[in-house]
Amino acid sequence: MLPSTYSGLINFLQEDLAISTAYISVALRHCEQDPGPLPMILWQYGLITLEQLDRIYDWQEST
Repeated sequence: MLPSTYSGLINFLQEDLAISTAYISVALRHCEQDPGPLPMILWQYGLITLEQLDRIYDWQEST
């Protein structure tokens, strides 16, 4: 998923999981330096829990 297609995911993160804009910004900066899926980067840096990661992947699968 390219950063330009993150708008739906970012909305889900903020509205459904209450992930802060600051956390999302940190993860997006890391995506630029070390490309990878945004949800994994959020998890790898301890910005979301494993349960939240599961919810993100469930949401992505359903959209």
